Amino acid sequence: MASKPAPFPTRDEVLRFVRESPGKVGRREIARAFNIRGNDRAALTELLRTLEEEGALDGRRKRRRPAGTLPSVTVLEVVGLDPDGALSARPARWEEPDPPPPITLDPAPRGVPEPGEGDRVLARLRPAPDGGYLARPMRVLDAGPRRVVGVFRATGSGGGVIEPAERRSRRSLNVPAEDTAGAHTGELVVGETEPGGRLGLTDARVVERLGDADSPGAISLAAIHGHGLPMRFPDAALAEAERATPPDLEGRTDQRALPLVTIDGADARDFDDAVWAEADPASDNKGGWRAVVAIADVAHFVRPGGALDKAARERGNSAYFPDRVVPMLPEALSADLCSLKPDVDRACLAAHLRIDAEGELLDWRFERALMRSAARLTYDQVQTAAERDGAGLAPSVRATITALYGVFGALRSARERRGALDLELPEREVTLAEDGTVARIGFVRRHDSHRLIEELMIAANVAAASALEARHSPCMYRVHDRPDTAKLEVLREFLRTRGIALPRSGAVKPDAFNRFLALLENPRDVGIASLMILRAQAQAAYSPRNIGHYGLGLVRYAHFTSPIRRYADLLVHRALIDAYGLGPGGAGRIEPEVLERDGAHISSTERRAQAAERDAGDRYCAAYLAHRVDAEFHGRIAGVTRFGIFVSLDETGAEGLVPGRSLGNARPRFDARRHSLAVDGRVLRLGDPVVVTLREADPVAGGLVFSLSVANGEPWDSMADGNGRRRGKPRRRR
Repeated sequence: MASKPAPFPTRDEVLRFVRESPGKVGRREIARAFNIRGNDRAALTELLRTLEEEGALDGRRKRRRPAGTLPSVTVLEVVGLDPDGALSARPARWEEPDPPPPITLDPAPRGVPEPGEGDRVLARLRPAPDGGYLARPMRVLDAGPRRVVGVFRATGSGGGVIEPAERRSRRSLNVPAEDTAGAHTGELVVGETEPGGRLGLTDARVVERLGDADSPGAISLAAIHGHGLPMRFPDAALAEAERATPPDLEGRTDQRALPLVTIDGADARDFDDAVWAEADPASDNKGGWRAVVAIADVAHFVRPGGALDKAARERGNSAYFPDRVVPMLPEALSADLCSLKPDVDRACLAAHLRIDAEGELLDWRFERALMRSAARLTYDQVQTAAERDGAGLAPSVRATITALYGVFGALRSARERRGALDLELPEREVTLAEDGTVARIGFVRRHDSHRLIEELMIAANVAAASALEARHSPCMYRVHDRPDTAKLEVLREFLRTRGIALPRSGAVKPDAFNRFLALLENPRDVGIASLMILRAQAQAAYSPRNIGHYGLGLVRYAHFTSPIRRYADLLVHRALIDAYGLGPGGAGRIEPEVLERDGAHISSTERRAQAAERDAGDRYCAAYLAHRVDAEFHGRIAGVTRFGIFVSLDETGAEGLVPGRSLGNARPRFDARRHSLAVDGRVLRLGDPVVVTLREADPVAGGLVFSLSVANGEPWDSMADGNGRRRGKPRRRR
């Protein structure tokens, strides 16, 4: 009996085999190691050719592939049907901050099974005429079961279906009667899929019930489970947290008399930083400042290799939602013993900073201390006190706030001189009513009090990185590379339409973007250009290899100030404890490859949490707007694709799709370079002002569908409604 062929290896498996093999490795050795035979040898040849072109096999980069583009052969995940009814896919591995380019699957060639939703396929890619890629499947890979969050609907057979709560997944999953786990119609569930029919993973079983899909808490639960955020701590980690006790003064400096204050949002759930400042009395620093940034001493409670440490590393960071938080640490620590609450003793790792009148960091030292927060302040309180000469604050706190604003003025001046990127992007804020429903969606008002804390945290982070570097200690840097030139083309075209020329040669420095924004007269143009600049940036990440931080204009930078919610900061604390000999809780010697692996992991968990938070925000927006179907909204074109335009609403920042098929009689023509869509002789461009009518709002999936009413001040008439159905005689708006 012939043996069953082994699963085709992934890109990473091939690279790992090549790097770990002691001798020379070629196609024959790889094929033998992975039992690759027959037609799969051709697929292996294509994969090796792509890896060689990228320089991944021999360390020499022969041809640099622009950011945001894909290799000619890669592994894809089939995600469902696109708005045109064709199977679409996404890269199995994608680490860019922007969404991946659209990929449409061609029919499978003879001898290759037709892939379905949820399958992974090895495919050959070619650029599509209207942007994105067309993919020709070469081999369907064994993907195994996939977890899907969706709404359960019972059927007459005793079983049911799961309607996925994902915009990219359009096919319902069949649940046999014996696999419903007692779920009822309208319940949000987690399903595990199994390979099914020709067009997708149609069979599934319910593995977890999350409650009524219409309940207020379902929105964040769908995002949390959809992105695989860990919800439960292991029993050993919880027990370790419960055994923790407040530290005493042993091995610590007593800073309880220093009027340190916490300054956070009104809805902050944990307080991991406290600040204090005064004019520097030293004669060698006239006009300068002394500041203390005290950070929760999480390393005292979370020791390397323990159950708490393993659970914190797995999560990588906390994730925040309007109705809950998925914390990196159990609440016994994150909301209590580690949180710098007012009027209670708390352990901290304090950075003592000396800053000159120009905002330059002169020197620093770190110590473990025992502190007692003098006040828990909000940004609004601090801003009001600053504008009213400290009204409402105790005298000691008032003096601290006055000095903090002095430090802020100096640090802000230094920031401007070094040309740090300065984007004031609106931050969406969801306010919930007492029953958990959405009461309001708006934008966070930013004050100088916000910027004050940001600048002090940046100064402390720079001090931490500089201290570790000076002592030749390993450091988990926060790195940010330069933007890829190809990503700047969209911004260049937009600025050109506004009469501003973005240089084509040489690296664009961060302060150049600030100057371009200052030249734009229309506030809406500033908003859309800021978004384009953000999308053009490289993804910030964690790495023990320092390349600097482009956006902040800094040579060295590390995250030190939020160890309650970021594992990266805990690693920096441990390194400082070792470097300064500050007692127990350090990490000891760490091998470089371990730091590399940790950096890649926590960069990935950060992106996962951000995606979940974004998805929850989209779902809350859809729930908030669901009762306003057929209403008109003003907005801007925030994205252009071959299948339509994405519009961001001015009122809420909510984003939705205007399907291309609803825009006119002819098929839209997509210009990828100019990010424009031409329909019936009219052109829609990124950044154009529009008025849209809401046609659909799906709170479960977070999807909004619009029809276009007005573009650039002119009525937009089409022969289709927002769902792509043909209408009668077009009605002219007056």
